[in-house]
Amino acid sequence: MEYVTLNNGIKMSKLGYGVYQTPPEDTKRCVLDAIEVGYRSIDTAQAYYNEEDVGAALSECGLPREEFFLTTKVWITNAGYEKARASIEESMKKLQTEYLDLLLIHQPFGDYYGTYRAMEEFYKEGKIRAIGVSNFGPDRYLDIQHFAEIKPAVNQIETHVFQQQKVAKEYYEKLFTKGTRNLSEKIWCKYHLLAAYELEQNEDKIKECLVDLAQHGNNPYMAKIAREKRKSMDI
Repeated sequence: MEYVTLNNGIKMSKLGYGVYQTPPEDTKRCVLDAIEVGYRSIDTAQAYYNEEDVGAALSECGLPREEFFLTTKVWITNAGYEKARASIEESMKKLQTEYLDLLLIHQPFGDYYGTYRAMEEFYKEGKIRAIGVSNFGPDRYLDIQHFAEIKPAVNQIETHVFQQQKVAKEYYEKLFTKGTRNLSEKIWCKYHLLAAYELEQNEDKIKECLVDLAQHGNNPYMAKIAREKRKSMDI
């Protein structure tokens, strides 16, 4: 397994298993299957409504908690300092864990300043190993980056052949060359191949799109998994 080192020294695997749109009744089985084949990074969220089932799988798998890198996200209805604190406690309870490896703000809406303050407190208390954001465009990321005492370690963004995030990628590269602290892009990738191209049997066009995406994200997993597995994965 390959890893990326976050801005606080924490290592995060480049390949992980996400449970977005996984029905609660299927989540425990899916996570246990993922663990069996080698996944150790699991990504969930309050808005997925399956944190309890992820927690049940981790509890039943028989492996120590320290082997896993567990991510969840604070949803917009829990934005603001007080709501966020309560929701984070509830998430840890559902996940049956005393700490989180990574906690993200799910969307840049509501009082995300208050949410981030609550996250910083949990981080200082040692209950969260790394904090960051999700779905933040360059403008919103720059805003929170200037506001935050503890700089975001991750910006999780959706990236696939339909949404390649080229402008955001170029912006972050320019930003970091100016001395801003390192930010890891936790890329949420939907690897369904283009239906139109499949119908036309235009394999060259499929390959072109996937290779372009892989090269732009500097991640060779993208093209390989998309071609071979044709599944949704969190990379």
